[in-house]
Amino acid sequence: MKKSLILLSILTLAASLVSGEDRPNIVLIISDDQAWTDYSFMGHEHIQTPRLDRLAAESATFRRGYVPTALCRPALMTLATGLYTHQNRTSGNDPADTEQNATHARAAGKTAKELLISHIDELPTLPQLLGEAGYLSHQSGKWWEGSYQRGGFTHGMTRGYPKPRGRHGDDGLKIGREGLDPVFDFIDEAEEQDKPFFVWYAPFLPHTPHTPPARLFDKYKELVDSEFVAKYYAMCEWFDETCGQLLDGLENRGVRDNTLVVYVTDNGWIQREDRNGYDRHSKRSPYEAGTRTPIMFSWPGKIAPSERPELCSSIDIVPTILAAAKVTGPKNLPGLNLLPVLESGKKIRRNTLFGESFAHDIADIHNPEASLLYRWVIEDEWKLLLSYDGRPGKMRYPPDETAPLLFNLKSDPYERTDLADSNPRIVKRLARKIDRWWPVEERTVKGLD
Repeated sequence: MKKSLILLSILTLAASLVSGEDRPNIVLIISDDQAWTDYSFMGHEHIQTPRLDRLAAESATFRRGYVPTALCRPALMTLATGLYTHQNRTSGNDPADTEQNATHARAAGKTAKELLISHIDELPTLPQLLGEAGYLSHQSGKWWEGSYQRGGFTHGMTRGYPKPRGRHGDDGLKIGREGLDPVFDFIDEAEEQDKPFFVWYAPFLPHTPHTPPARLFDKYKELVDSEFVAKYYAMCEWFDETCGQLLDGLENRGVRDNTLVVYVTDNGWIQREDRNGYDRHSKRSPYEAGTRTPIMFSWPGKIAPSERPELCSSIDIVPTILAAAKVTGPKNLPGLNLLPVLESGKKIRRNTLFGESFAHDIADIHNPEASLLYRWVIEDEWKLLLSYDGRPGKMRYPPDETAPLLFNLKSDPYERTDLADSNPRIVKRLARKIDRWWPVEERTVKGLD
């Protein structure tokens, strides 16, 4: 009996050590509509990002990072679930007014918008899984899936659809633009309870409306001719300032050394010079200006700062965070747990990434393929785009392409020269890779025999 009690005490003590001291705090920083080039550490001529430059210097930094789907809601859903868009079925920002969606909504007794949100109820989420291991979690900024509680957060700012234009975060969109007090209050509460914490920091920055502080706008007006571009540049630096405030808050509270900080963007952006909008080959597109992003992992004493030349995807973030938190994730996660290679410095044994692009408005809530516009693959320096005849939706960006496009990203990082005609074997080989990754059955691929 005494031995049993001693063994039970030892096991209880071990569990408590894993659940508390051995689990790092986690901060996920998500930029909103920012090109992969638009940081000083990525070589931008004008934009200054000293706080993120410092984070990059302290991180394992992947300059060739990607998001599988370059649109706000699908990109965030991947970060919440660790699944590709065709797996979590949230392929666009809003349900289109189609007969398919109306039929699904009637059958479920819900509106189409609520039915779309209910996808989150069917999947284990990152904050939910961390919560089961004793984490407190806080949502701020962009969040499309109803209230923060729907996503498994214990704390948060988004209430869920309080007004027509609040569908993507409502009160949460104040973070950064109106300070970071809600995040710091949460961290203080978690520290008081001696709980590990997870922070989802996804401010509405540098996203429109481009309303930067006058001091930053005036600075960039002196550097560029277009006021639209100057405002966007100023928004990037404003976002950088808020990241510095967040990181300084961790330092000031003495918790930075036990905090894993992860950085990524939801999608890219090329600011138009003539109006407040973006180039169609950036956000929402499968091109580099839409899908590419720096991805950073910073954990003092655990992950040595380094420049990582390998490919990395946001699909890898959930399994890596779960591993750092010593949480066993779902077996169906397609991304890599990068923690072992981040800690060891060894090379990632993968040379291929996949992605997909869909219409802004979802033609069929239960069938992502109905809205499919592109599938793409990157293998080493090669990138293949296949375009499809999915329904574009009310915000029209159907593919102009009528044949596969092949680019060599090493010699042509801005995808100006299509090499498909001169490399048919590479096209067919990469197309077969795409089909093995996600075979489609209904949509017709354009121009591929």
